[in-house]
Amino acid sequence: MLPEELSEERFAERLSLAGLPQTDLLIRTGGEQRVSNFLLWDLAYAELYFTARLWPDFTVTDLEEALAYFAGRERRFGQIAARRGVAKV
Repeated sequence: MLPEELSEERFAERLSLAGLPQTDLLIRTGGEQRVSNFLLWDLAYAELYFTARLWPDFTVTDLEEALAYFAGRERRFGQIAARRGVAKV
């Protein structure tokens, strides 16, 4: 493939999660608060949830807490949050 043939779509077609819906939530267990180059393209607009709980000990209650966190997030997909009380110019 020549550089001029590369597009966002062609790049995305060759990733691990090609053909799957966009990632909405990443749950990182074990207390680490980084993604370590894991699925960087796919995580661009994902919400990240970090927990100290180790994966083997992760329970349904832990999952419910992560989903509650996700449900409370304002998904902006790269947009800037609307500022309350600021007049639009």
